[in-house]
Amino acid sequence: MRPALFFGPRSTGVPTISIGKRSLVTPPTARFAIFNYKSIASRPLLHLHAHPTHLASCQNRAFLSRISTLPCREYNNHGLVSSTTSVSSSRPSSQPYTTNPTVPAMNGTSNLTPAVRTKRKEPPHALDARHSKHHRANGDLDTSGGENTPDRPGGSFIEPEYEEFDEKLAALLPAGADTAEWQETIQRVVRNVVSIRFCQTCSFDTDPALTSEATGFVVDAERGYILTNRHVVGSGPFWGYCVFDNHEEVDAYPVYRDPVHDFGILKFDPKAIKYMPVEALQLRPDLAKVGIEIRVVGNDAGEKLSILSGVISRLDRNAPEYGEGYSDFNTCYYQASAAASGGSSGSPVVDIDGYAVALQAGGRSDGAATDYFLPLDRPLRALKCLQEGKPITRGDIQTQFILKPFDECRRLGLTPEWEAQVREKFPKETNMLVAEIILPDGPSHKKIEEGDVLIKVNGEMLTQFIRLDDILDSSVGDTVKLLVLRGGEEVEVEVEVGNLHKITPDRFVSVAGGSFHELSYQQARLYGVSCKGVYVCEAGGSWRFESSECGWLIQTVDHKKTPDLDTFIDVMKGIPDKSRVVVTYKHLRDLHTLNTTIIFVDRHWAKKMKLAVRNDETGLWDFTNLADPLLPIPPVPTKAKFIQLEHTSHPAVADLVRSFVHVQCTLPVKLDGFPKNRKWGMGLVVDADKGLVVISRAIVPYDLCDISITIADSIVVEGKIVFLHPLQNYAIVQYDPKLVGAPVLSAKLGTEQISQGASTYFIGYNRIGRIVHAATTVTESFAVTIPANSGAPRYRAVNFDAITVDTNLSGQCGSGVLVAQDGTVQALWLTYLGERSHSTHRDEEYHLGLATPTLLPVLRQIQEGTVLKLRMLPVELRAVQMLQARLMGVSEEWIEKVSVANTAHHQLFMVTKRTCERVEDEEAPTLLEGDILLTLNGKMITRISDLDVMYANEFLDAVIVRDCEELKLKLPTVAADDVETNRAISFCGAIIHRPHHAVRQQISKLFSEVYVSARTRGSPAYQYGLAPTNFITHVNNKPTPDLESFLAAVVKIPDNTYFRMRAVTFDSVPWMVTMKKNEHYFPTVELIKDSKEETGWRRVTYEGGGKVVQGEGEDGVVPVPGDAGDMEVDG
Repeated sequence: MRPALFFGPRSTGVPTISIGKRSLVTPPTARFAIFNYKSIASRPLLHLHAHPTHLASCQNRAFLSRISTLPCREYNNHGLVSSTTSVSSSRPSSQPYTTNPTVPAMNGTSNLTPAVRTKRKEPPHALDARHSKHHRANGDLDTSGGENTPDRPGGSFIEPEYEEFDEKLAALLPAGADTAEWQETIQRVVRNVVSIRFCQTCSFDTDPALTSEATGFVVDAERGYILTNRHVVGSGPFWGYCVFDNHEEVDAYPVYRDPVHDFGILKFDPKAIKYMPVEALQLRPDLAKVGIEIRVVGNDAGEKLSILSGVISRLDRNAPEYGEGYSDFNTCYYQASAAASGGSSGSPVVDIDGYAVALQAGGRSDGAATDYFLPLDRPLRALKCLQEGKPITRGDIQTQFILKPFDECRRLGLTPEWEAQVREKFPKETNMLVAEIILPDGPSHKKIEEGDVLIKVNGEMLTQFIRLDDILDSSVGDTVKLLVLRGGEEVEVEVEVGNLHKITPDRFVSVAGGSFHELSYQQARLYGVSCKGVYVCEAGGSWRFESSECGWLIQTVDHKKTPDLDTFIDVMKGIPDKSRVVVTYKHLRDLHTLNTTIIFVDRHWAKKMKLAVRNDETGLWDFTNLADPLLPIPPVPTKAKFIQLEHTSHPAVADLVRSFVHVQCTLPVKLDGFPKNRKWGMGLVVDADKGLVVISRAIVPYDLCDISITIADSIVVEGKIVFLHPLQNYAIVQYDPKLVGAPVLSAKLGTEQISQGASTYFIGYNRIGRIVHAATTVTESFAVTIPANSGAPRYRAVNFDAITVDTNLSGQCGSGVLVAQDGTVQALWLTYLGERSHSTHRDEEYHLGLATPTLLPVLRQIQEGTVLKLRMLPVELRAVQMLQARLMGVSEEWIEKVSVANTAHHQLFMVTKRTCERVEDEEAPTLLEGDILLTLNGKMITRISDLDVMYANEFLDAVIVRDCEELKLKLPTVAADDVETNRAISFCGAIIHRPHHAVRQQISKLFSEVYVSARTRGSPAYQYGLAPTNFITHVNNKPTPDLESFLAAVVKIPDNTYFRMRAVTFDSVPWMVTMKKNEHYFPTVELIKDSKEETGWRRVTYEGGGKVVQGEGEDGVVPVPGDAGDMEVDG
């Protein structure tokens, strides 16, 4: 007699499940719908809707977890599916589920459709619908394409194929959980599980530079092998360590990463573990069965040790697609419901006997509890090869196969005869292998076609990936015979098996700020392209194309084809420094479009062309200098003509186009918290004879940079910085006028302040570099306060008057001028960098005018050859009206003087913020917040321009009002040069220098002169949490008040050694940082401003063993700054 399953009502109102004479109390929130299978053959046997935590609270919850039932649908008020239960199936392992397409998350989740939808068939899924890898990238859960959204409306839709209920259900209903047995198993397993904390030190192939956490487990205690995921080990440079259950730590390095499948093997020194016995988990892929209870033991959610329970529900799902990064393929995956998350990648999936039956890999990122496990057949083979000292051969025919059920195969041409033979040979199978992607120019090209149903390989009938892998891995360099069905017809082909390692890059070259390697099989498969070409894995420096940082394929450089990496290297060796060459390139997402651009080849900031080659013996990548740069070709004079400005009735205004030049600033190292690595704008030529150009400081923020000046859209000359104004947002750069054969016109600057209501002519350059112009009127000229950026202080204009005009063009243009009818420039139109928006996370830019009389005193001194040594009051001021001034104690006599001194604006200036500066005399009088300035050196201060008196005086006689009392003070000024950065240190991936002016404007106390301005992703600074805006006060308990003492302390620290740093946050919170030094990838580099150097800066590299190199060292990845990308500036 078959068991009956039904509700048993209770007087308490708590529902129960009854099977025979046994009943279980269930939580009141659970809902069960039970049907008799005979009366409703197509209805579900059990419908359970309960949160997993409710199930966990049930009595005999292990019994519930082992119930093998068919999933069913639940309909919401609209008749649509709203949720499903996470239960396992009693069908054979090959029975496929059909669900709505959802993309997986890499810890272990995947697309629940039996046929993985690749990008060749449809556009990429929405980011929040992708599966995600379950490592914790950069300290946060990495969903690799979307955030986890547990509260996402709707849910998964599972439409099962039902079978007859039989005695198997009763067999899967145990009397209860053997809790003691599981506890004993877990105690044994946790000793073998390690938390992996690692850095992928630079972008390579599908992996970006990152810092993360994951899990692994010991598989050979004697040799020190740890099994984890390939997306943890990565395909590029790796640096990390493992923490055992007793919190012993040991360094680990990769000895194998599979080219395709999601597993890698790390090696550690077992002798380094002193306080616990190191044991290994045995790999038993043969024990994985549908319905077995499992535990996932790992570093879930970065909590070091979490134990998650589940039941294997499928053994035959296709590998999950993780979006545009790394994805596994040509293998099946297991499926279970364990609700794992970030950090659990690489966790062992163990049975009740403590055997590892699978490897945790990924999971759903939409809040579902589904997880995906990698079978252990291929990891076990690789482990045995390592143990026996044999090479791990990997064969491939550059074809992706996927599992498809018989009904789909029939539509593709599977004949009844072959289906009968397959079902007879494999009675439990319901899937066959079908060709999904065939790479052009690969071994299978023009032999296998998409949709071919695989029947036999070398005369052997097969339906599983495992056997196909066995054959291909043992046939590298040989030929295999494949029998496929194509539209019902038998086709037999012979295909040569290639070496998978040869189409997996193991080297990269860094030159001119970018990094390159051969296009990998992973990328070629993802986009369905031929596996060849030069791939840009780090698009920085000279190679930053448009907005994307990766995915580019270089087609030609300097009109020479670059089909492979060796050819590309040869071409780059022959290009001199500072050359401008034509580059053509395509993006993998759009191979239909050939892009063409001209790049400026930078071989002076990073002079070496470095080749990095993977070394599986040491786990490091060995660096070699391929070529030193060729000397730049001396520039020659070039002729050009300017365009003519049309539709203006004023010839002097139209002639002003000859005073505009295009200025591009490239920043090889991020200093002073500046968020960009490349900016451009239009500059105004103020002295054509001397080549002097005025440009916004939002374009040229500091002088560690390359400046290119384009004249008449035809002539490109090199520029250098002559002057940076500390407060008023402009810089003056200079080019060699002897190289310019064009009629450049010196702009005539106005000497009178432009007033409100005045008529003027606006000429500006819009966002695409086009000139626009219109007659307009000045709407206002007033003191402006640009908002400070709270996340990371960067240059901000203060204490200046801004001009606004009545035209919509002003908001569209970041560069331009206001000009009178006679051609006199009345104001510069500049871009002012402001705060970062909390809502859009974009940097706000303000477009305002700056009156030209402000520039004239500085410009005259530069023209006379005077070396400017400006001084200034270390305060930020704000205009106050007479009402506020009177309430703060300003006398009526002074108010009357204000009305006479400035008839347009009755205002004085109040100190809103003191700039934190070094003061030689601590007892010297100073301004305080709330002070109101009346006079400086006897001059009434009612306009910002009245403050110009401070620039040339070491001391100022001031009259102020403080707390309703009039005071006379002798105020010291500070040197403007003292707030500019002239020295920087790159240490463990952090950019460190003295606190720049923006920091001093926003902070009330300097804790030291050692300030962290930025950090590189994938670096020790990122891994150990040394964030931007921190001050370092001590290294190993030794005070480091300045850069000299800091550098002296850190160069003594041995490589790969822990040290302590005491730091203080921007908000005055002290904390202790423990870090480990890595000199191989991140050597200590000092940049010192030096006018004798060609670039204006001198580079010193401090290598291990006390070795000091003038210039660039042999080792080290090139830290390429990105726009809030690799070089993070906002923490």
